[in-house]
Amino acid sequence: MSLPELAEPLARLDALDAALINRLQRDLPLCPRPFARLAVELGCGETQLIARLQRLLAQGTLSRFGPMFQIERAGGRFVLAAMAVPEERFDVVATLVNRRPEVAHNYRREHRLNMWFVLATESASEIESVCRAIEADCGLPVLCFPKQQEYHVGLYLTARAQEGGDD
Repeated sequence: MSLPELAEPLARLDALDAALINRLQRDLPLCPRPFARLAVELGCGETQLIARLQRLLAQGTLSRFGPMFQIERAGGRFVLAAMAVPEERFDVVATLVNRRPEVAHNYRREHRLNMWFVLATESASEIESVCRAIEADCGLPVLCFPKQQEYHVGLYLTARAQEGGDD
């Protein structure tokens, strides 16, 4: 993380925000109105809960909300890929990479391999052709790092009372 990123103000979460984020990470109800059920569990209204979720997404506190699939069980494949992109071409290459529907995420890194992205395909055999197509579009080699082991990481928050003033 760069110093300007660290200097940006941190999002303020209250106890309900933290509880909502924690709860969204496990066992969402499979029912016609899952947010209504979560709202009862968290002690708020369904409309309030949905509005908070929308706010957390809009302000960037949450980058996404959706299911996580084990795509390999359905015959597909996820691969982490990286490229060394000349700085003067970074934005153009990012646009070319991001226009591919197989690109799930794309991140800039402070490293020789400064562009990292996740490829997701419906079949394992498609990964190679997608990488070659990106190479052809960008004129740069794509390095692929297939998943060797799966990890499940959860980030669970606690809310602390704000005592006035900035931290």
